[in-house]
Amino acid sequence: MKIAVSTSGNDLNAPLDPRFGRAARFVIYETETGTFELADNSQNLNAAQGAGIQAAQNAASTGAAAVISGHFGPKAFRVLSASKIAVYPSTAATVREALDLYAAGKLTAAQDADVEGHWM
Repeated sequence: MKIAVSTSGNDLNAPLDPRFGRAARFVIYETETGTFELADNSQNLNAAQGAGIQAAQNAASTGAAAVISGHFGPKAFRVLSASKIAVYPSTAATVREALDLYAAGKLTAAQDADVEGHWM
């Protein structure tokens, strides 16, 4: 299974980026092999609007079945939910810590967005 984790870094020791839509990239971790690749999300760093939707589409295009980040807005949450991607908010310091919490069953799947949208 693939898990997308928002980050500003390039490896598992990179910080977890709490901003899903405006994260520079995603670490796409493959749970069965323990390997990862990076997915660019930098086009959303300075987007006037729509960053969450585009980030959700980016995450979906990687084949991820789950996404871990700090916060999810309502539009991103809707796109992820429609794509059948589980959403896990986390306050982990690093990508590795977030993945370890997920593996230990210590993250709870969100049922709704946890922040308001900017353009509501």
